Amino acid sequence: MEQIAPYKPKHKVRIVTAASLFDGHDAAINIMRRIIQSTGVEVIHLGHDRSVEEVVNTAIQEDANAIAMTSYQGGHNEYFKYMYDLLKEKGADHIKIFGGGGGVILPEEIKELMHYGITRIYSPDDGREMGLQGMINDLVQKSDYAIGDHLNGEVKELSNKNPKSIARVISAAENFPEVAKDALEAIHNKNKTSKTPVLGITGTGGAGKSSLVDELVRRFLIDFPEKTVGLISVDPSKRKTGGALLGDRIRMNAINSPRVYMRSLATRQSNLALSKYVNEAVEVLKAAEYDLIILETSGIGQSDTEILEHSDVSLYVMTPEFGAATQLEKIDMLDFADLVAINKFDKRGALDALRDVKKQYMRNHNLWHEDPDTMPVFGTIASQFNDPGMNTLYKAIMDKVAEKTEADLKSTFEISKEMSEKIFVIPPSRTRYLSEIAENNRAYDKTADAQVEVAQKLYGIFKTICSVGNVTLSAVERSFIGKQGLDQDEILRVALNDKNSVSLSAVENKEFLKLLIAEFDRVKLNLDPYNWEIITGWDDKVNRYKDPIYSFKVRDKEIKIETHTKSLSHSDIPKVALPKYQAWGDILRWCLQENVPGEFPYASGLYPFKRTGEDPTRMFAGEGGPERTNRRFHYVSLGMPAKRLSTAFDSVTLYGNDPDYRPDIYGKIGNAGVSICCLDDAKKLYSGFNLADAMTSVSMTINGPAPMLLGFFMNAAIDQQCEIYIKENGLEDEVEQKIKAIYKGKERPKYNAEIPEGNDGLGLMLLGVTGDQVLPKDVYEDIKAKTIAQVRGTVQADILKEDQAQNTCIFSTEFALRLMGDVQEYFIENNVRNFYSVSISGYHIAEAGANPISQLAFTLANGFTYVEYYLSRGMDINKFGPNLSFFFSNGIDPEYAVIGRVARKIWAKALKHKYGANPRAQMLKYHIQTSGRSLHAQEIDFNDIRTTLQALYAIYDNCNSLHTNAYDEAITTPTEESVRRAMAIQLIINKELGLAKNENPIQGSFIIEELTDLVEEAVLTEFDRITERGGVLGAMETMYQRSKIQEESLYYETLKHNGEFPIIGVNTFLSSKGSPTVQPAEVIRATEEEKENQIKTLQNLHKAIDTTELLKDLQNKAINNQNIFEALMDVCKVCSLGQITSALFEVGGQYRRNM
Repeated sequence: MEQIAPYKPKHKVRIVTAASLFDGHDAAINIMRRIIQSTGVEVIHLGHDRSVEEVVNTAIQEDANAIAMTSYQGGHNEYFKYMYDLLKEKGADHIKIFGGGGGVILPEEIKELMHYGITRIYSPDDGREMGLQGMINDLVQKSDYAIGDHLNGEVKELSNKNPKSIARVISAAENFPEVAKDALEAIHNKNKTSKTPVLGITGTGGAGKSSLVDELVRRFLIDFPEKTVGLISVDPSKRKTGGALLGDRIRMNAINSPRVYMRSLATRQSNLALSKYVNEAVEVLKAAEYDLIILETSGIGQSDTEILEHSDVSLYVMTPEFGAATQLEKIDMLDFADLVAINKFDKRGALDALRDVKKQYMRNHNLWHEDPDTMPVFGTIASQFNDPGMNTLYKAIMDKVAEKTEADLKSTFEISKEMSEKIFVIPPSRTRYLSEIAENNRAYDKTADAQVEVAQKLYGIFKTICSVGNVTLSAVERSFIGKQGLDQDEILRVALNDKNSVSLSAVENKEFLKLLIAEFDRVKLNLDPYNWEIITGWDDKVNRYKDPIYSFKVRDKEIKIETHTKSLSHSDIPKVALPKYQAWGDILRWCLQENVPGEFPYASGLYPFKRTGEDPTRMFAGEGGPERTNRRFHYVSLGMPAKRLSTAFDSVTLYGNDPDYRPDIYGKIGNAGVSICCLDDAKKLYSGFNLADAMTSVSMTINGPAPMLLGFFMNAAIDQQCEIYIKENGLEDEVEQKIKAIYKGKERPKYNAEIPEGNDGLGLMLLGVTGDQVLPKDVYEDIKAKTIAQVRGTVQADILKEDQAQNTCIFSTEFALRLMGDVQEYFIENNVRNFYSVSISGYHIAEAGANPISQLAFTLANGFTYVEYYLSRGMDINKFGPNLSFFFSNGIDPEYAVIGRVARKIWAKALKHKYGANPRAQMLKYHIQTSGRSLHAQEIDFNDIRTTLQALYAIYDNCNSLHTNAYDEAITTPTEESVRRAMAIQLIINKELGLAKNENPIQGSFIIEELTDLVEEAVLTEFDRITERGGVLGAMETMYQRSKIQEESLYYETLKHNGEFPIIGVNTFLSSKGSPTVQPAEVIRATEEEKENQIKTLQNLHKAIDTTELLKDLQNKAINNQNIFEALMDVCKVCSLGQITSALFEVGGQYRRNM
């Protein structure tokens, strides 16, 4: 495709870009906004998960020409129509709307949306035909029209704080100064009596000014509940293209308030920190009678003093990383600023920086005799929720505003005298933990190699002894070996027997043998006694696997397994095959680096044998309301001895929200996952499955609001067991009367569908109530304790991966990690041993584009970060280690053949030798899912072939559970037919494929051993790279992981696009029709009835009980550092997901997006 030149706009075009509500797919919109900017447009980028109201308000406040959105999470019809309607309602229907969503938005839906009034929705075919630049040229050209070329009554509307009028007057001043001249003069005259103070904020780029401004605004809105604030933020224009990235809004959460107006300006000139129209913008906001105006500059270097001309109070923001103290002498603003904030105060050298800046401030202001501690220099960590340094700075700013102006802004904000102090997830002394693990594992390998050499030398001496003694019978050889070493008397007795004489005389032979034995003993001093036991125990180990029955213990319970299966040809096929090594070095190397399944370092598996009667099959389901997904669960598990349920949640649930009639929410209810917003939903979802049964296991793919969903699940399991107790004790009538009394005059919750085949109704008796309302306290508490100790399953809850790859973070990172720690602490205290508190996930890292090595390295690094965090909280590794699990993607790349074995080895070596953990904690348990990224929308029938090969990798590598994707997932939600085929892939491998009857089929392969070593070293090398960036959390600050994932994704897409990486049916071996993208015959989406049921369930719950005090108690426990999950176990009984999320936002902080 020939290169298309960028379109050159005739006007100053401004476009708002974002990804839709509850949608974390921001890679596409990031690419688009870069190209839009390089086409000469001023881009106001909002990032992912943005509601229609947020986007529309931004577009109006910014006086944008257009809005460009991506929507990959469903609900697009309602979203775009609602946006169009809201713009029309607010008198801003001149703003054009553009959108895209790959194959998610169907051709007929594109037509419908464009007919409704959406300017254009771009399809994948548009992308192929027009190219990226061609699409952007079309978008910019359609948006290229004048803004502010005339004014019509807007000035009169300013005092009403009409955002559209404020925005239009600023645009007229910027774009058509002659048109705005008279209006601005009238505004200037009006403002002569204005007392609105202007706070000017400047500083170097990267100092965190946007986050700091957001935190100031948040505190101002709390401090002055009736006051308003106007923001003007300036970013630099590109000299070459004239475009600009106006990116401050992406970092701000507090500005989404009717009491806040924000306008982003581009400098439209080079080497200056302010737009030349900033004075006009300030004047307009004064005329609009905002109570405080904050002006933030672009921050281009050490001289930002021009802001002083426009502000009453000035704040200079810097970081501790300014270099030598002499550099401070070059900063003009330290001469003039009223206050100085040293942000990012968690950086190394922050206290020294505070001292140096205070001294420089004293020098610049001739305050030699003052106490340095009284200088207006403050250490802050704006990115940290409720930072004490930010509190102190805010109060100091408002006091200075009150002192220097006549504004009615006397602050009553309460502050402590605490200094900013980072709440470290990982203590600073432990930031090298990943390199320490790499060093530990390499040291293990080096020691193992050295021990193998010793063992091999010993074997050589031993065979010489046997040869000198003319002993060849292996049984006789074995009798020479004792637990402590060689049995000299036995050797001499056998070797000097007349029948076994050698050419040497008996005396010479005896002396030579003694010398050899002495040399053997000398060399053996270098062999670890543990390794001698491995060598001497080898024959017994081999024989145990040859015996018909192998017995071993799991949690003090003896398990007996048949060691062989019989083929149709009557061959005995060993379940575990061992190498036929004789040399001790070979035996030792294999045992130290491979070993049998169930023994350290667990290369071939965690347990001696696979469970009989429970294949690793785990199928994913989630669509519509809980009733529909419950039906699917019963369908996929019908006739299966083990019920392994994996739950996908809709995007409303994933982002911790409640269903609602608001169109941008309504469209997403029950789409691409099940809608679960309260305990009753969870009860319906898992009804008919005994959650406390050892043969039932539930996995929940949820991250940000995971603790709340876990609370719903645990309570559903407890109430099931209460129901069983009620039936066993004949209490049904008594309990029914109690429930009727509770619901007198109210509608009782019910299962809103026909009970599916296989569902015995367990879990539905106590809909609308909990066991503690109908049973005595002691009975309920006993049932609760037993149930939570029995339930089996996993909750994903991996917040580090979310920040790095998937974007369903909802709380601030520190608070989200605290919630994870609280869950784990609760598990330890309440003996929850069979449920995993986290599924440390590489799957979504791979789906975002990472190659298999990066997926594995980042995932294990995240896992070790949780280990370090839990240890820093005082938890015992042997108690929390077994509650950690992992989740990987399985593609077709060669490294995927060993991803499980390498993960197990790295984890086991580190846990055993670095952390001193016991064997149970050393075992890395993982679920694996075939790659979603390898499913293609062209020639979709070929997808099953790829999935089969990936499943084979996973089963041969002894995964603990496996999900095989349906072939049609590339184009739609899987149908029952495609899910059945996906399950059949696993069943055929497990039940029919002969080689799969063996449980360590890849052991002994040269290429597997080579790949294992290669991938293991590559992962350890990546650990060192992450350490150089301050560990996982330090690397996240600079977006190292995210950038690497995107680079690897781009590399793959480039090779796919140019055909260098062949993909059958996609870029080679095309059909006669060219293998076009397949359109789905049917699209499975939530029905109107299902959505209505969900909203009705929620409304009835909210009417049933006043939860104000309960939520307040939850907040108090969070503030007082008590275990939040313990409180959630009670709160989840009666509160909805959205209520809990909102309450925790107030005490834990909202996630702050990154550019």
